[in-house]
Amino acid sequence: MNVALLVLALAVPQQDTVVLKPLVVTATRLPVPADVVASAVTVLRGADLVAQGIRTAAEALETVPGAHIAGTGSFGGQTSLFIRGGESDYTKILIDGVPLNQAGGAIDLAHLTTDNVDRIEIVHGPVSVLYGSDAVTGVVQVFTRSGKGPAQIGAELRAGTYGSTDGALDIAGGGGTAVVGYSARVSQFSSDGLYPYNNQYRNTVASGRITYKPDARTDASVTYRYGDDRYHFPTDFTGAPSDSNQRSAERGPLLSLSAGRFVAQHLEARVNVAVREARLFYNDEPDSPGESGTFWSRDYLRRSTIGGLVTWRDEKISVISGMEYEDERQRGTSEYSDSFGSFPNPPVHVQRYNVGYLTQALIQFGPTALTLGGRWDDNSQFGGHGTYRVGLVHRLTDGTRLKVSTGTGFKEPTFFENFAQGFVRGNPHLKPERSFSWEIGAERGPLAVTYFDQRFRDLIAYSSIRLRPDSVNYANVGAALANGIEAKLGADLTNRIRISLSYTFLHTRVQQADSTDPVFVMGKPLIRRPAHTVAPQLFATIGRASVTVGALWVGKRDDIGLQRVTMSPYTRVNLAAEYPLGHVTLSGRVDNVFDDHHQEINGYRPLGRVIMLGGRVTVAR
Repeated sequence: MNVALLVLALAVPQQDTVVLKPLVVTATRLPVPADVVASAVTVLRGADLVAQGIRTAAEALETVPGAHIAGTGSFGGQTSLFIRGGESDYTKILIDGVPLNQAGGAIDLAHLTTDNVDRIEIVHGPVSVLYGSDAVTGVVQVFTRSGKGPAQIGAELRAGTYGSTDGALDIAGGGGTAVVGYSARVSQFSSDGLYPYNNQYRNTVASGRITYKPDARTDASVTYRYGDDRYHFPTDFTGAPSDSNQRSAERGPLLSLSAGRFVAQHLEARVNVAVREARLFYNDEPDSPGESGTFWSRDYLRRSTIGGLVTWRDEKISVISGMEYEDERQRGTSEYSDSFGSFPNPPVHVQRYNVGYLTQALIQFGPTALTLGGRWDDNSQFGGHGTYRVGLVHRLTDGTRLKVSTGTGFKEPTFFENFAQGFVRGNPHLKPERSFSWEIGAERGPLAVTYFDQRFRDLIAYSSIRLRPDSVNYANVGAALANGIEAKLGADLTNRIRISLSYTFLHTRVQQADSTDPVFVMGKPLIRRPAHTVAPQLFATIGRASVTVGALWVGKRDDIGLQRVTMSPYTRVNLAAEYPLGHVTLSGRVDNVFDDHHQEINGYRPLGRVIMLGGRVTVAR
């Protein structure tokens, strides 16, 4: 292996590199150097994701330490993210400041693509002090590209196994004075799917961003994104294929508007507006003539936010304060029909609002940086709730630093948990789920290691037992813990060869639970959280070509089906390559190179080997 690397290093030309001090935004809501942030932060560059042929955010997050992706098999299947052992709705997902989560945190990452992405920032640990509900174990923010310079027009097309095709058109550029920048992209992915029938998937995305900077003190940006997803799936709740026409769809826009101005030398005022709408459709008709039983549902969801922030900052102190108003609403209808007639469910029309007040200070003195933050949320459903965060970073040398932080997070109940009527009855008196977390870490050069410890309280559990007709199915009865280690190592072997390795150890345990809930069982681990995860990657440039080889090993984890089971480890090896030829770049990617068929989720078949080949044409004007 060492001989092969030496030969590869001698075969490629060397080039000078310049390392810039990285800035991050999501951890503090303003650009600051990464080395003064007390929380663990991972940044994924959009250019790297393109070179690796990564199409979805879920694929990109698989190798992030502390994160685990669990999907139900085929393209478009339900895909969940677990960070540091928290629930799948404990991570807030943002695009340019717009929350993608439904009210209560639920989100399906299957449809979130890397279209038009400049970078993805992942903050590990609670960030409710800045983002309110859902940011219990982390925040993932996708930043859209802002164009500059002459217009670049691109077109790309790939095709491969499972009848898959992936195509896109895009443009990016900016005015000669850099006052206006723009980027836009339209893409469509389609596939016949994993199963031999009723597994088609189509994902269409239109994305655009415009930035405006008339002077050094003023800036504004607008982001728009529209998604249209259709997914056919034959599987029942156990993962067995049993339905020939079951299908779902989701479509809707998001809009982000941010405008800021320095009203004094160190004082900036900023206004942010965010709107996310989604229309959800589900249909399940009889599989053959003569059968009875049809169910359909239609839901409209809207989550809108307006907020103002005031920031005072100089070289040593940054203080951010502000207020945010958020409105959440959902309306929907559903109906079941069979040979005895139609049985429409009562229409759903629910709404709640939240007002959040936040303040955070970042103070640097010598080699030390201190973060202090607090937030108060006033919710129309569950009343007031406070959160805080404290962090300390100490730089020992230019390449070595120690950090420690602690904080709290919370997640509001879902609309279904609050307001469900019929066979399942919601509980309008639920309290938010909450967490307490602390972590300690060290970084030396390319190595970063963090130990984290979290306690979750007031977990909302489902009980199938109702003692009275007016009793409810949901209650705050759960408690759990999650602790472990995140480690990441990155090193440049030569100017053209880079390696990275991430490792996660995770221990979880349920401390309190309703005895009728199969998900939370006293003394057992939380389901779908592997104890060990290892992800090595190698990046090489060979002549003009760039090659990426990555692997993901996921250890044992508990899951449920008809009964609780322990899932076997699985390994996925991926290979990607690009080769530029003038205005054309040829590309290829192979997922699951060795065709590993171990299941990620109990009962659901995984995708086998997936090969996608194609190219991209780029023209500058």
